[in-house]
Amino acid sequence: MPSSPDEAVLDRVANPHPDVDLVVRFTCPEFTSLCPVTGQPDFAHLVIDYIPDRWLVESKSLKLFFVSFRSHGAFHEDCTVRIGKRLVERLAPRWLRIGGYWYPRGGMPIDVFWQTGTAPPHVWVPDQDVQPYRGRG
Repeated sequence: MPSSPDEAVLDRVANPHPDVDLVVRFTCPEFTSLCPVTGQPDFAHLVIDYIPDRWLVESKSLKLFFVSFRSHGAFHEDCTVRIGKRLVERLAPRWLRIGGYWYPRGGMPIDVFWQTGTAPPHVWVPDQDVQPYRGRG
């Protein structure tokens, strides 16, 4: 178990279909990190979509990477963008986006979105379909 995101190793495997623009989605509905101010846990629902080029991320290593944030103090924006940038650095995908749908802290949810650019127009990229937090709405 990696003790921090910097120590976590993201393994990659060869894409068996590098000639095809396919969208790969990973959903982590129970992502946890620590608030850097209070030390209390923060929770998020992460959705990562990417179009691989030569590499796919190996899913077990991605899960262990996510777990490494459980003892890591960082703001929502930093966690979300750091995950996206780390995947881009390791995989060099044709396109990647991450949606971080964070549960309320102090009564206010914070959602963070980051992507590498525009997805190719011929590729079907489904909506992330995570409803905004409504509370008692």
